[in-house]
Amino acid sequence: MALDHALLVSLLEKPSSGYELARRFDRSIGYFWHATHQQIYRVLSRMEAADWIAAEVEAGATAPDRKVFTVTAAGRAELSRWMAEPVEPEGTRDALMVKLRGAAFGDPHALITELEHHRAAHANRLTAYRVIEARDFSGALDPQRALQYMVLKSGLRFELGWLEWCEEALDLLRSIKQVKRRKTK
Repeated sequence: MALDHALLVSLLEKPSSGYELARRFDRSIGYFWHATHQQIYRVLSRMEAADWIAAEVEAGATAPDRKVFTVTAAGRAELSRWMAEPVEPEGTRDALMVKLRGAAFGDPHALITELEHHRAAHANRLTAYRVIEARDFSGALDPQRALQYMVLKSGLRFELGWLEWCEEALDLLRSIKQVKRRKTK
């Protein structure tokens, strides 16, 4: 997926300035599609040149003027075209998995600290998702919000799965460490 399409979806949800888009990416969309502020501004410029979005300058009374972007008919057509394309499931490319396999040839204890770090990071992300869920998705949801909630549910399940996997991997590493310790005695 290109950042272009994530921005088109975001702008269809709510016309925004580049700054507002960057903040939304930091707070929610970025959990699923990461982009730096510089990338967002660069892509907005390219999308504007392609006529996928249009900008209207809003004069600021107490703040500087800002460009608010909206999606044009050409942008909607591009999003429709992209949405009709099949998407293959993405594979996992994770150095941690290679390290875990390599633990059979080294000290598995060295990975325990790293796995504990991963477990904590996934627990923190799960907590953030649950805060978003409680704040934004209680009660009846219109179709747009229901679809946004489905994306969040995917993130919740992903983090829960990682936490479960981390616990299982940590248990295995600890048991291997104990077996190796007994063999050296």
